[in-house]
Amino acid sequence: MSDSAARERDVAETESALAHPEVAPDRSAAYGDHPDQVVDFYAPRDGRTGAPLVVLLHGGAWRAPYDRAHVSPLADFLARRGFAVASVEYRRGGDDIPQQRDGAESARASGADPVAGRWPETFDDVAAAMDAMPVLAARELPGADVRRIVVTGHSAGGHLALWAAARHVLPEGSPWRLPAPPPLRGVVALAPIADFTVAAELGVCGGAVAQLLGTEDDFEGRAAQADPGVLLPTGIATAIVQGVEDIVVPQAVSEAYVDAAARSGEMVGLTLLGGVGHFPLIDPAADACAVVAEEITQLAW
Repeated sequence: MSDSAARERDVAETESALAHPEVAPDRSAAYGDHPDQVVDFYAPRDGRTGAPLVVLLHGGAWRAPYDRAHVSPLADFLARRGFAVASVEYRRGGDDIPQQRDGAESARASGADPVAGRWPETFDDVAAAMDAMPVLAARELPGADVRRIVVTGHSAGGHLALWAAARHVLPEGSPWRLPAPPPLRGVVALAPIADFTVAAELGVCGGAVAQLLGTEDDFEGRAAQADPGVLLPTGIATAIVQGVEDIVVPQAVSEAYVDAAARSGEMVGLTLLGGVGHFPLIDPAADACAVVAEEITQLAW
């Protein structure tokens, strides 16, 4: 496919995925004092009890303009498939925070996207939300089975999903380290920014990885706590769904993570979808979204 055709496909897929109206949650609950520390809950649409809980982490390159609203149709889609869903908001990068990389001021002045992520707040929030989830979900969705939790996320949210499942292998002294594996049935990461080295080399999402981690001096130390590609093995069932035609987070990023997992002695499932780019994975109108639901089903039930 030519570059122009690939860009046209990406534009069309993006427009389709973002054309769905926002779906209001059944309940919302705070897990902290900041306005972004909130979880939206969607009950299974068939009214069943004992439904597995899907924790959903949205993407958007860890940047403030992209919030959980754009994945609310996916949350509703999964709820219609019989899942209880918890869609997590978290703090992201914006123009209102100190810049985390050299040259960010000039980039902002030129109209570039806001800096990606907040260090350490983005990770503080995901850790806090995951730690609070069993209690919050039991209260807000009493029909959910909090013993069967699957974490999923798209793009930057896919990175956070993989990271949330790897907190027990974080370096000693990390504030987010868990003493034991989190009680998850598994992870389904959708076109995740899963390997920071490859993603940085490819300039994924306008250099978002470098922005998230900060200056060049910060990169190595912070990557050791944030890069799923080095936080292996996790011992938690993990599957990746990736569009072959994805030009936002290319297939090479997912493959690098799968290869790293294999070197650590762990097998990660990789489902490659031909003729699919980045956004059909979260588009309820796309066949790819049904594949995502099936991957979650296989781990949850």
